[in-house]
Amino acid sequence: MHRRDTLKKIGLGAAVSLAAPSLWSCNRPTQTATVDTPEPTKLLRLSLAQWSLHRAFQNGELNPYDFAKIAKSEFGLEAVEYVNGFYREKGSDTSFWKEMLQKSQDQGVKNLLVMVDEEGDLGNPNQAESQKAVENHYKWVDAAKILGCHSIRVNAFGDGAKEDVQKAMVQSLGKLCSYAAASDIQVLIENHGLYSSDPFWIKSIIEELKAPNLGTLPDFGNWCLSAKWGSTQADDCTEVFDRYEGVKTLLPFAKGVSAKSYSFDEKGEQPKIDYRKMLGIVKESGFDAYIDIEYEGLQQSEPEGIRLTKQLIEKIWEEL
Repeated sequence: MHRRDTLKKIGLGAAVSLAAPSLWSCNRPTQTATVDTPEPTKLLRLSLAQWSLHRAFQNGELNPYDFAKIAKSEFGLEAVEYVNGFYREKGSDTSFWKEMLQKSQDQGVKNLLVMVDEEGDLGNPNQAESQKAVENHYKWVDAAKILGCHSIRVNAFGDGAKEDVQKAMVQSLGKLCSYAAASDIQVLIENHGLYSSDPFWIKSIIEELKAPNLGTLPDFGNWCLSAKWGSTQADDCTEVFDRYEGVKTLLPFAKGVSAKSYSFDEKGEQPKIDYRKMLGIVKESGFDAYIDIEYEGLQQSEPEGIRLTKQLIEKIWEEL
């Protein structure tokens, strides 16, 4: 299920209840392992991407307002990334975000970033439309600031020739980064399909703009060049960029890494992604920020997929 279609189905006005404890409390993970390895990458820091639980939030098993508590109590994770679509009606509600900050502080959970979707295309060659998209992002910068996040994540979408979309992205990001800088918030581009799954295209935007608070959020899985959102979970993408080269290209600008996972075999491995190779690239780069767990698969349940992803990362990181 695509992110856009899923978020449109989420009812945010009604209260939703937590699932039965038996579903969410079994096989809770141990504390995140730390590894005594050479500098510069010494400590493994893991976080939870809210999208990992999108089905549970959609069907009412879980309340998105309790995300920080869920991450800590159910998965032993002490840092989180929010998805704006679960709080669409609360975007400009300052008091709400202060309450969310308090909820996370009560749990000892660190808020890292807000992933922003469906607020217009920053790369729209039509200046009026791209300007509207820029302004639509402002409220999420404000929310991220209140939450104590370091960044918002944006998409590099736009209809038109690659050069025209790139030009529009540079102009839009220049305005958005200027606004975000006033709140000490970074703006991160994620590879998320179409042009944005070409890492050299993203790199060229960053190098042209030279904004100090502009960076990337490399995702292990979103490398489909022929479809929006870029998922490579199914084998239906007609043009895919090499995921390992892509992550390696974006890492010098990365303020976070999204460890996408789809399904697990009997050995607890990812059939579609060589996690040893991928995490080796991340570790060798000297990356020292959070690696966020983003389970997107259908084969395992969401809680099981999150736990398996966490266990796989911890195991490999210790072996590297």
